[in-house]
Amino acid sequence: MVKSWWKESVVYQVYPRSFRDTNGDGIGDLKGIIEKLDYIKLLGANVIWLCPVYKSPNDDNGYDISDYRDIMDEFGTMEDFDKLLDEAHKRGLKILMDLVVNHTSDEHKWFIESRKSKDNKYRDYYIWKDPKDGKEPNNWGGAFAGSAWEYDENTNMYFLHCFSRKQPDLNWENPEVRREVQELVKYWLDKGIDGFRMDVINMISKDQTFPDGVKAEGSLYGDKDPIVMNGPRVHEYLKELNEKVLSKYDIMTVGETPLVTPEIAMQYVGEDRNELNMVFEFEHMDIDRDESKAMKQPFDLIKLKKVFTKWQKGLENGGWNSLYWNNHDQARVVSRFGNDKEYWEKSAKMLGTCLHMQQGTPYIYQGEEIGMTNVHFETIEDYRDISAINRYKEEVEVKGRDKDSFMNYLHELSRDNARTPMQWNSCENAGFTEPEVKPWIKLNPRYKEINVETQINNPNSIFNYYRELIKIRRENEIVVYGKYDLILEDDKEIYAYTRTLDSKKLLVICNFSKNEPVFNLPEDIKYNFSQKIISNYDVDDSKIEKIKLKPYECRVYMLQ
Repeated sequence: MVKSWWKESVVYQVYPRSFRDTNGDGIGDLKGIIEKLDYIKLLGANVIWLCPVYKSPNDDNGYDISDYRDIMDEFGTMEDFDKLLDEAHKRGLKILMDLVVNHTSDEHKWFIESRKSKDNKYRDYYIWKDPKDGKEPNNWGGAFAGSAWEYDENTNMYFLHCFSRKQPDLNWENPEVRREVQELVKYWLDKGIDGFRMDVINMISKDQTFPDGVKAEGSLYGDKDPIVMNGPRVHEYLKELNEKVLSKYDIMTVGETPLVTPEIAMQYVGEDRNELNMVFEFEHMDIDRDESKAMKQPFDLIKLKKVFTKWQKGLENGGWNSLYWNNHDQARVVSRFGNDKEYWEKSAKMLGTCLHMQQGTPYIYQGEEIGMTNVHFETIEDYRDISAINRYKEEVEVKGRDKDSFMNYLHELSRDNARTPMQWNSCENAGFTEPEVKPWIKLNPRYKEINVETQINNPNSIFNYYRELIKIRRENEIVVYGKYDLILEDDKEIYAYTRTLDSKKLLVICNFSKNEPVFNLPEDIKYNFSQKIISNYDVDDSKIEKIKLKPYECRVYMLQ
């Protein structure tokens, strides 16, 4: 297996809007990130992924970009960004930018020009279609509810927006669009950034026949996703971007790619493909959600093990996994797959262990390292996410769904669960902003008990446990490059697996329940001696053949 710095890294994701506000406007900023670089360094992460900081009207919290070469006013200036990059590099931290090039803002100068007339030179930068029978060109629904098409009276045509109506999709069929993207990618790499996370990058190639999508029962629109993802020319476009720009720099690239299998993912990340280093898939985070019905499903450990194992085995020869539980699009994992009440601390540590001991590059989302939980906003007015707000209108106000039932879905799975301000201390506003300032989104009321200040000097805290996980990874090549094998695949409470490199073997045991199941070591796992590497309960190095596990207990052993 080829060794690379990005395989050996640990990434810390910052959602700038909610990280740290230094100027008292209730919105996080670049100076706030600079202020906390030593904190990230102390944790042990060595790459920082910044959610978008470009100029944006903020219809979708920065994922609608109006100028790729400028900084959002609320976040600061380009001088602030340059200082952030410089200060990060001084500390040995790398910076990963979010690249959003499936779509722009409708306030981007390209789109402002594009909608002026059919013969404008920027017209073909976007996807415009004539009406079909006086209505939308097809039946596609947008990701944030409503149609994926917006009528424009000026030219009597529709433009495509797979997300918000203020996020028109770029037309990658146009070589000028690809050239523009290559130039803006080069602009940031020449500044000295260390790579990109590429937003919905597998959507840049569309089936040019634009067929109707399958319409599920009860749905107002057809499903566009299988049609717009992994399209006919996506690999051609990525190879071109790689050849002309990416390959000329020593960087890290990760593509957000919904609806991929390991086989499809290998086409993006295979070492001989010259496209991307790794991708984000969503399968493991979809096991408890039914988006078509906007409902949460019961957690199923067998299903989770199957998905993780499929990806671990599917990419083990010549590919690479991204390992994550949380990000800005996911509710908090300790509330979803753990127990955020009586076993909050134990389950948070167990979940971290289960993930970080697998093969791939781990991603930690801000607050995950202190066990931040979901928040239960009482009314729709407390939500800020366009997806939650639009979905509420469609489900409750249009379809007539019971309000409490839909609010319960938001409590469990809304993206705003991940977007509440970072909890630095127990003071008013949790140290995110000044006590008298109103933050852009409400805080999680649990900040008084769950915060950095209470954990940073506590050797038994979740924060220091995460530090230990990262240290183990840094000091043991087996954690990075060892082969993964699932054991006890039919156990409904225990997730156990091994990692093997040369004569060494790691044994990872995680109890995903509040019960006390017994772990029985499979007879085919032979060893001469075992050493406990980490655990979330105080345990001795007892015999590992049979272990009665405590609620949400985890243990990792080195076997030789």
